[in-house]
Amino acid sequence: MLKYLGIQALQFAEPLYLWLLVAPGLLLFLWTWRLIRRRGDARRYRAARLVPVRESFGVFGDLAFWFFGIWALALTILALARPQAITSIVRSPGADVVLLVDGSASMRVTDVGTDRWQRAMSWIRTFTQTLPWDGDRVALATFADIAVPQIRLTRDANTILFFLDHLDKEPTFKLADDTSWDTNVEDALYWGMKLVDTDRQMYGASKNAKTFVIISDGQVWSGDVQHALNLAVGRGIVVDVIGVGTSTGGIIPVPKDDKGNALAGYETIHSSIDRISLMTMAREGSGEYFELGTGSDEQIAANIIQTAARRSGNEQLDQTFDELYWYLLAAAAGVLATGLLFVRQRFQLGLQLAAALFLLALLASLRT
Repeated sequence: MLKYLGIQALQFAEPLYLWLLVAPGLLLFLWTWRLIRRRGDARRYRAARLVPVRESFGVFGDLAFWFFGIWALALTILALARPQAITSIVRSPGADVVLLVDGSASMRVTDVGTDRWQRAMSWIRTFTQTLPWDGDRVALATFADIAVPQIRLTRDANTILFFLDHLDKEPTFKLADDTSWDTNVEDALYWGMKLVDTDRQMYGASKNAKTFVIISDGQVWSGDVQHALNLAVGRGIVVDVIGVGTSTGGIIPVPKDDKGNALAGYETIHSSIDRISLMTMAREGSGEYFELGTGSDEQIAANIIQTAARRSGNEQLDQTFDELYWYLLAAAAGVLATGLLFVRQRFQLGLQLAAALFLLALLASLRT
């Protein structure tokens, strides 16, 4: 993420050439002295000469040509000194985002137009497409009674999209498995912290901001989760929470056999979003709570991405140098062209042509 701060300072790559400005300075002083003398001569002529028509003397006369020539010389010397504008850009580090997706049985409730799992996968796809991937990394794990890692921290968006293309229809936990009927976010948080520690051991410390994003329908709060959140926050990890589901909720489907018959021993359970637990978890994780359906998926993804790097406080100041001699040479050429309007002698015209050739040669040498 970049933030432009504008031109902060000006420097010269070849400052020794600036001593040559003494020459146009002396010439300008001489030109001023000649102008004063010319004006004095004009006044004396008017007083001493008697002519039938009032004589008119130009203010500058032939001196106008030399005035523009002096300024063209000064601009050329400045160009030789290679002025450079120092432009500052604040570069924020990327973000390491660990997505922890609830895959318990309640995520199969169809109260959000589709089931909650597919709705969560749809948001992750939007998040993947919104992330700039400029130094950013993403990892993903699903959890129910246990946490199951799916993707380690990666800079490759295609890896995330591959997961979505193959596992976006239903959770990774089978509905008939006992592990599907619990929501152990504590284990997911521990897996995320272990992932960060392992990555640091293998690749060294990363300046990327660390953010965990829990996507769940709730019923995840307990004292054990509190302990895991405290550990995460103590390591500088922020935990954002995204709720999926509605207050009306729905019935968790009962597992079926291969013939489509409901298996015995399962009770009918109604599930609705548990906002209290989700908000509490976001607050204790020093993060924010979002809810799918209350805003666009793009907006939620953008909010998480924009705040992730800003939270890190690891902004770096980069400086770039923009060459300005082109502008000075262009200005010198313009001044010379203006001086042509005041040419009255062939010698002056020849001098202008010689100066133009010199500017072209100088431009060629600076380009190389």
